[in-house]
Amino acid sequence: MNTKVIEKLIAHPADLSTEGAYQAILDVVLEAFSFSTGTIHSLNTETELLELVAQQGIPEFLLDKVNLIPIGKGIAGAAAEKREAVEMCNLQTDTSGVARPDAKRTKVAGSIAVPMLKGDELKGTFGIGLQEPYDFSSEEISQLNQVATWLAQAL
Repeated sequence: MNTKVIEKLIAHPADLSTEGAYQAILDVVLEAFSFSTGTIHSLNTETELLELVAQQGIPEFLLDKVNLIPIGKGIAGAAAEKREAVEMCNLQTDTSGVARPDAKRTKVAGSIAVPMLKGDELKGTFGIGLQEPYDFSSEEISQLNQVATWLAQAL
């Protein structure tokens, strides 16, 4: 993980009003972690659904499944509900029931979703994954939480 890239990113205020801003942020974080898959979901407070605002590496046939996520469903929904990081070393062999059955079709193994919190207010979720099993270090989880908090402040 390139911590300098993450530190540089969160050192500057985010302007998410420009088209492609979420995608640019996701791309920077994925590159810093050398991961290939990621999502950013924003919480729609009226529907209480997480709405996809940026993604990379999600197969086309699954976009409908990840476009709107109920709180409590799947990894992103669980992170939103618990208001803490939800990590899976190997999504492909997970039997906890947290990961939705279609999630295995992404071919992602190591994955994590973190809530985007502004104080106690949930603003969305941020998640990344890669094809190999992976255990996130406490430093990596901390960095992802910092990015998620930074994103939440800009929403």
